[in-house]
Amino acid sequence: MKKLYALLLLVFSIPVVHAQQKPHYTQYILNNYILNPALTGIENYFDLKISGRDQWVGLSGAPRTTYLTIHGPIGKEDTKTTPTSFDIPGGNPRGEAYWENYTPSKPHHGIGLMVVNDHTGNFNNLTANVTYAYHIGLTPTTNLAAGFGAGVNHLHRDLSKTDFGDGVTTDPAQTSSNVNQLKPDLNAGLWLYSRDFFVGLSAQQIIPQTISYGNSNVPIQGKEVPHFFATAGYRFLLNDDINALPSVMVKYISGTPTNPQFDFNIKLQYLDLLWAGASYRWQDGYAGMVGLNVGNTFNFGYAYDYTKTALNTTSKGTHELIIGFLIGNRYKDTCPRNVW
Repeated sequence: MKKLYALLLLVFSIPVVHAQQKPHYTQYILNNYILNPALTGIENYFDLKISGRDQWVGLSGAPRTTYLTIHGPIGKEDTKTTPTSFDIPGGNPRGEAYWENYTPSKPHHGIGLMVVNDHTGNFNNLTANVTYAYHIGLTPTTNLAAGFGAGVNHLHRDLSKTDFGDGVTTDPAQTSSNVNQLKPDLNAGLWLYSRDFFVGLSAQQIIPQTISYGNSNVPIQGKEVPHFFATAGYRFLLNDDINALPSVMVKYISGTPTNPQFDFNIKLQYLDLLWAGASYRWQDGYAGMVGLNVGNTFNFGYAYDYTKTALNTTSKGTHELIIGFLIGNRYKDTCPRNVW
């Protein structure tokens, strides 16, 4: 427990070297919007997703992250002539014939909302952003989107929940007051996508914010720093029933000595129904993922992470669940038309 609180103080207190401040997401491939606002309005419906992540199960005070996101298009026109144009009875709705008929979206807007709550130890970090994106077609099969999100970040520290173990509940440097700070938040991104690939660049927590806590005798000051993400993936049709989507994410956090950080992923999808995947986080651990699409109404995915670090001696792994709803799905899509 003492190690965990030492880690928290490192994350929020050291002015020169900064650690991970934004949450990890194992299944970001199912909801790249959580990392990049340029995906706002990318599909033909409003995409609502709810997720919960319980990290390092068994370790008291370990991170717990929940989020709700919703986004959808404004003025988006699809090229389908009827809601069932691509739904061939007995065939794969995401088979070779479907991708041969893929065309880019006409220019349109997107709006959305993301709310993320990250709780670690006695720190609680709540972020809410309204997002906007604009999508245009560049070639007969390629789109480009640019977007941004703006909102607020509320950081709260409740000293009554401090626990250093062995009956010690008081941090000598933090005896005066709780932390309760409300700051502006800004993120932005670009997303290039087609029938076969996607490439994204984004930045979160763009505006560095000073965090002050401690007492008059031992003042402590830290800083929230920008996080940068680069993602890319490519779709392979193994046969007319199975798609394979390998992808990679590169993360850069300003001032962190372990830069850059890498995530490698592979996702296999059968028809429009089932999918399974695996992930490797460089110098951290592994994850397995499974999911199911239920008609054209909702979908869900589950992931389990195993860390290779010393935390595996006390942690029982990490669980992450994500549930998605397709709202206003007039073309009866059973999963996203654009690559994920």
